[in-house]
Amino acid sequence: MSWFTVTSVCLLLAVILDQLLGDPPNRCHPVAWMGTLIALARCWAPRQGQGRRLVYGAFVVLVGTAGAIAVGMLLQHYLVWLPWPLPWLAEALVLKMTFSLRGLARAARAVYQALEAKDLEKARQLTSWHLVSRDTRQLRASQVAAAVIESVAENASDGVVAPLFYYALGGLPAALAYRFINTADSMLGYRDPTHLWLGKVPARLDDLVNLGPARLTAFCLVLASLCLGYETRQACRVWWREARRTASPNAGHPMSSMAGALGVELEKIGHYRLGVGLHFPTASDITRALRLLYATTAIAIALLALLTY
Repeated sequence: MSWFTVTSVCLLLAVILDQLLGDPPNRCHPVAWMGTLIALARCWAPRQGQGRRLVYGAFVVLVGTAGAIAVGMLLQHYLVWLPWPLPWLAEALVLKMTFSLRGLARAARAVYQALEAKDLEKARQLTSWHLVSRDTRQLRASQVAAAVIESVAENASDGVVAPLFYYALGGLPAALAYRFINTADSMLGYRDPTHLWLGKVPARLDDLVNLGPARLTAFCLVLASLCLGYETRQACRVWWREARRTASPNAGHPMSSMAGALGVELEKIGHYRLGVGLHFPTASDITRALRLLYATTAIAIALLALLTY
């Protein structure tokens, strides 16, 4: 069986398993295990010295990434000994653990339902609990919808397309390595005094490994907008003009592409505005963003399958 066939089948199977099974409990989830290890390592970090904290943060992310690669290599080595078709199913199941398309859609849909029910307080809470780290207590309904759409766009890249991208390039070792780097950045890559130096290397490494997936996601969003009859030309214009307005070198690409495709303005107060001059989003735009999310994932899988051909 060719590498192309195996990779393509596992990519598709992983998404199907994600939709059927959702996320397992944390005690069975590799990403939760990664988070636990990073949290333990953070507790042992040096308390003083910028240089020492910088080196320690680099040590954590590099050793953890090496460990993730080793686990991926062991899994791929031993899974092939299972009777057919269990190797494909098992590999797809492990790959499924590196992303959560169903979980992202469910979280966004819950906020949509709260907004439709005119329960703004619940919508704010759900957005803060599951989708964004910003303070949502004073957000208007349109700002809540914008935050959800931004999260869907950004997570389409680093939460869905990126793990699939690295699996297509290097199998389970690459997908697990990416997930460890991204998890380390999400836990350590803050700019507050506690994490500034400790998380500097994880944050920069995460920026590096997301350069390709973020732009691939934005491109797939444009193609998805064409398939769904959304504003394709506008998606291209906003992506080209405004992708670099965010502090992150990557997040602005899928977010600006989605803003243009939906014809909405996305604003994080005090940080950026994307799709400037377009209409403020409403709850219905969240459902349109989810259609784009699923179409983008399907297109990304097709392109990644061709990449491995």
